[in-house]
Amino acid sequence: MNINNNKQRKMINRSSPFGQYFNYMEEIDTEWKNSNEYGSILLLSLVEEVGEMARAYLAEHGRKRTNLAAINDEAQEAELGDILISILRLARIKNIDLHERIMYSLNKIKKRKLQPKV
Repeated sequence: MNINNNKQRKMINRSSPFGQYFNYMEEIDTEWKNSNEYGSILLLSLVEEVGEMARAYLAEHGRKRTNLAAINDEAQEAELGDILISILRLARIKNIDLHERIMYSLNKIKKRKLQPKV
């Protein structure tokens, strides 16, 4: 007996702060959402966007300040938006409640601050 077959997936709370985004993405991703490759495409997209964000940040603040193409081509704000969309899309297809996960992580960070490891 496979545990995964018996485990029912929790439905995403569409009234959560992210529900509106998930609903909007349903309209955008209709042709892709049932593809076996969609998760892989989204994961690769996320990695690409993080790389572009790193390039833009380093061009402005880091070791590559002379990289004018990166400074002009890749605004950090735009790249961060692309990263968030990639994360939202992955969460939607994996049925992950991002509000719940963010609150869990924030509480974990708060707990670490209040009770640091010695």
